[in-house]
Amino acid sequence: MTDILITLYPWTKAFHIMSVIAWMAGLFYLPRLYVHHVEQANNAQMDETFQMMQKKLLKLIMNPAMIATWVFGLLLVFTPGIVDWSRVWPWTKALSVLGMTWFHHWLALRRKDLEKGTNTVTGRRYRMMNELPTLLMVIIVLSVVVKF
Repeated sequence: MTDILITLYPWTKAFHIMSVIAWMAGLFYLPRLYVHHVEQANNAQMDETFQMMQKKLLKLIMNPAMIATWVFGLLLVFTPGIVDWSRVWPWTKALSVLGMTWFHHWLALRRKDLEKGTNTVTGRRYRMMNELPTLLMVIIVLSVVVKF
């Protein structure tokens, strides 16, 4: 099994990077959609349009991208010689990825609130929360590239 992982390493890494890019795009865009939904959906047609956009982004792009990111990431973790768990960087990356996953699920719950009409989060708070994936991305990239 480890021989296969070593042989497929460049492919696994490439698909991991592509999955992360797709996931991050959604994590950056969905909160912005929520801001506009909360602040500008003043009629049923706008509300319906925002809900359709949010649902498709989450279900068709973000969820598959998150799953693919995790699958390819775990394959990288199990590839011999890639991760040295005695260093700090894999732990900071792992915690940040868990934070990113928590944020994804928080966004999914907020979509359900918007769908039911029970949203209590303001546009300002969505704007503030939109900074979280950027912060986590910085930690992840620095962890992996600098390997502190």
